[in-house]
Amino acid sequence: MPGRSRGRSAVLTMSRKINVAIVGLGFGSEFIPIYQRHPQANMYAICQRSKEKLEQVGKAFGVEKRYQSFEDVLRDPAVDAVHINSPIHLHASQSIAALRAGKHVACTVPACTTIEEAREIVKASKESGKTYMMMETVVWSREYLYVRELRDTGKLGRIQFVRGSHLQNMAGWPGYWEGLPPMHYATHCVSPCLGIVNGEAEFVSCLGSGRISEARIAKYGSPFAFETAHFKVRNQDVAGEVTRYLFDAARQYRESFDCYGSETSFEWQLTEHDDPVLHLGGETVEKVKIPDYAHLLPEAIRPFTTQGVYDMSENAHLSFIQGSGHGGSHPHLAHEFISAVADRRPSFPDLYQSVNWTMVGILAHESSMRGGEKIHLPNFRGI
Repeated sequence: MPGRSRGRSAVLTMSRKINVAIVGLGFGSEFIPIYQRHPQANMYAICQRSKEKLEQVGKAFGVEKRYQSFEDVLRDPAVDAVHINSPIHLHASQSIAALRAGKHVACTVPACTTIEEAREIVKASKESGKTYMMMETVVWSREYLYVRELRDTGKLGRIQFVRGSHLQNMAGWPGYWEGLPPMHYATHCVSPCLGIVNGEAEFVSCLGSGRISEARIAKYGSPFAFETAHFKVRNQDVAGEVTRYLFDAARQYRESFDCYGSETSFEWQLTEHDDPVLHLGGETVEKVKIPDYAHLLPEAIRPFTTQGVYDMSENAHLSFIQGSGHGGSHPHLAHEFISAVADRRPSFPDLYQSVNWTMVGILAHESSMRGGEKIHLPNFRGI
């Protein structure tokens, strides 16, 4: 049925461990100890332009193979897979280069910034026969896994509507974020909406609202404080709505996902430290405590759903703090990528979902600049 998740094999079929190289050691450092303890992975190499940071992280985690050059990583025949955590503008070019070099690729969000880049990622992955997975945290978070369980057990009934929001003040982040169009970084709210129906968007329409400072507008030519988009799910009678802001609004961080079913609906809490609610029909509402899903993982990496590199203040990373720990998703992401490579199966999200979910946001911003014009997404499966 639509929306069913792919099961992960309990037995990995690859005969040797997969050599992983992590590129970018800010947020990327979070994954080093996970790969080190994963039963089917070998944390082989790290890559960082700054030699000081490279040596610091390498010594801290005992990773001996260290590269300052991404090109040198790709030239190393021992590298099976690269996990890319570079700045956004490098995601597509580095992913394409790695795929063409015969490496499997895991890339932090978003996958790309243009339709042309999306097409090249698809083409490079298909031609190389290598796995490409966008490492979207939300579709492996506790909350998403809880709603997925409601779906798979039939408790939701028929999914009727989905809605997401990612409200985050990004003042103080690295300079390339300043003035970024809100929907250019929309995968955290788009992905759970499309993931829960195992779908892709057919078209999108978006309106911008408000105005950011003139200095920020100048960087990308994007004036809006908020952008809100509607999209239609291809080949399904389901639609969704997503809202995103980055600057110049007063709102506590919220990365949310609502799913409305014919029998049960799930709504994210309005404020931090509150609990989400289930609507059970009529006027019945029940607050719920979201369980951890570490039991879905190999035993060695289960602790990482509740702790990691950034759980201590001296190692704090803004994406981890503002994202409330990313819902315990990091070990699930690493395991999904490694097991997909080992089992020679599509990952979740797969190649096509990764670029489609990214392009919803890219084309939503384009729509907002055209006053809400409806824009169709390419069907990347036809490339």
